[in-house]
Amino acid sequence: MRVSVIGTGHVGLITGVSFAERGNEVWCVDVDRRRIEALKKGTMPFHEPGLREMVRRNARAGRLRFGGSNSDAVAFGEVVFICVPTPPRADGHADMTFVENVSRDIAAALTDYRVIVDKSTVPVLTGERVKLVITRYARKNVVFDVASNPEFLREGSALEDTLNPDRIVFGVESPRAEKILRELYGNFKAPIVVTDIKSAELIKHASNSFLALKISYANALAAVCELAGADVTEVVRGMGLDKRIGSAFLDAGVGYGGSCFPKDVAAFEAISRDLGYDFRLLSEVRGINVEARERFLKKIQEELWIVKGKTLAALGLSFKPNTDDCRESVAIDIVKRLTEMGARVRAYDPEALGTARELLGKSVTYCRSAYEAARGADAALVLTEWKEFAELDLARLKKALGQPVVLDGRNLFDPRAMKASGFLYRSIGRP
Repeated sequence: MRVSVIGTGHVGLITGVSFAERGNEVWCVDVDRRRIEALKKGTMPFHEPGLREMVRRNARAGRLRFGGSNSDAVAFGEVVFICVPTPPRADGHADMTFVENVSRDIAAALTDYRVIVDKSTVPVLTGERVKLVITRYARKNVVFDVASNPEFLREGSALEDTLNPDRIVFGVESPRAEKILRELYGNFKAPIVVTDIKSAELIKHASNSFLALKISYANALAAVCELAGADVTEVVRGMGLDKRIGSAFLDAGVGYGGSCFPKDVAAFEAISRDLGYDFRLLSEVRGINVEARERFLKKIQEELWIVKGKTLAALGLSFKPNTDDCRESVAIDIVKRLTEMGARVRAYDPEALGTARELLGKSVTYCRSAYEAARGADAALVLTEWKEFAELDLARLKKALGQPVVLDGRNLFDPRAMKASGFLYRSIGRP
């Protein structure tokens, strides 16, 4: 099929290359001309394992192209995906300016039937708004359908999640749109859930908010475990073996971050409030997430006494491993707080030094390895759970540090092994 994708951020680019990989002809457009020119040259705008190779392969095969305008995208694709940002506003609501602007562009370009699909994470009732805008600004008697097809990709495993998803959800309002989307996803092996548009829109926010709830629950458990002298990793292991609960997203740490969970939890709470329901549980989820990083900062102060003037090695800056994305990164927030206290921070991340530099500027020293960051430091802080950190040579790390102090915000290391190696070691929810 011919597929158009408007927007080449994480969602748009992954969506486009995945449909191309499945044999479709895909045209991706973006208002950022520099990004488009870079993509034409095979340069990726962000780090995602396997992405560069897949983009280049499909571009060479003629299944994936970049460039043009929104009107070109509408003219080309039988299905047109809207994959533009919906950034958070100060009141928690999503800013829908980009979605409305694209909807107007689509309306101006429509001449034949198209399925217009919201792929961006949007609040419930967005489909109605998109349909209203297109109807209002399109020429008379043009036939189209609006649909919702939420994404469930995780940065760091986005291609696998998109090509081999747990489920495919789309909300439609006509048999014609359902038939086209079923055909588009015909060679994806996953259960297909077809709903009305409003239900599909809610599924994404409900899913992300529930996952954030699980993380906050684990972090609340960690606080209780620390007070009781129990081990949170053992507690959640025992919980996770219950099939009704499952082990995913029950890892205690310094809290969740990224471009999705903070934004989506706040947006879902705001949406619910607008609809007349006070979703107080989500307020607690957000509150516990903030408390997790505050408790970690308190641990640092307890070990160092005076933070001002101390040298700290920050291991990890991205919000999660296998990505260079630092949006809403807890690691970035902790580093900022420590530099404001007067600490000298030496930071290392396998992929995110470039994006972190845009947020931290010259307030930290950027290093080429974990060992370089640790050189002469008063403590090492594990802030992102990169596999590289879990495999560090502990003897070499200890030798590099000025003081053998490690505060592990991601529970990467075995406490007994760390203590046996001579470290003063503190983690999250473990004795």
